[in-house]
Amino acid sequence: MGFTVAEHTALIADGGLATELEARGHDLSDALWSARLLADAPDAITAAHLAFYRAGAMIATTASYQASFDAFSAAGISRGDTARLLRRSVKLAKTARDAAGGGDRRVAASVGPYGAALADGSEYRGRYGLSVRQLENWHRPRLEVLADAGADMLALETIPDVDEAQALVNLVGSLGVPGWLSYTIEGTHTRAGQPLADAFAVATGVPEVVAVGVNCCAPDDVLPAIEPAREIGKPVIVYPNSGERWDGGAWTGPSRFSPQLAAQWVSAGARIVGGCCRVRPADIAELTRVLRR
Repeated sequence: MGFTVAEHTALIADGGLATELEARGHDLSDALWSARLLADAPDAITAAHLAFYRAGAMIATTASYQASFDAFSAAGISRGDTARLLRRSVKLAKTARDAAGGGDRRVAASVGPYGAALADGSEYRGRYGLSVRQLENWHRPRLEVLADAGADMLALETIPDVDEAQALVNLVGSLGVPGWLSYTIEGTHTRAGQPLADAFAVATGVPEVVAVGVNCCAPDDVLPAIEPAREIGKPVIVYPNSGERWDGGAWTGPSRFSPQLAAQWVSAGARIVGGCCRVRPADIAELTRVLRR
């Protein structure tokens, strides 16, 4: 499934699901993060998805970013129940889509990096000491469940490292399911330090990868990433954080996410635009208003 959008317009994605859940009073401080609510408060996840759809988002990203077999096992959840909760993440987003009116709205099943399951910040460093094959073996069970759950695509997101990206690209190619590949970056490199041209090149010639881009980065880092992403001939997706900084205990500094910046990203060639951490439905509503104008 590709993305068909007109020149100089963009398909609008959602914002930070966990941010919205926390704003609604949910404690996400444990290792499972928003995935815990798949078991504890599924209706809250549906409500957050619906808020983003109603704000104008055409894509909702599921609450499965941190939902892996290892992470759930560490919390005492069986493999069977883990598979059920992964499927539930897709079902909740589809329920919200239907409540928003269906139409062309889409559901992307979130596939976070290996480091997210470690819950130690290593998803922002990469270089786990695992081979591409080992990373494929770790990711495969979750991808197989999510691919079978009825999402429109997989969101291979917040990937810090080319090796992990290669493993995920190999998997979507072998499973025959569409997905986008999105790196977390710092400046013009992945978080693991690889040049973006090399990072995006792993998706060349893989039709199942329907878009490439960046997420969970500073807004200022988006514009320089668009041109190397465009070079491989696929639609470009960008959804940065607000620009605030996490100091280990709280978010600090001003938000730099703005519809005016997003308009620059679209002019530079981005075709799917949204937000990540600290970007809320009100931000997506303003983004929708400006970009549709």
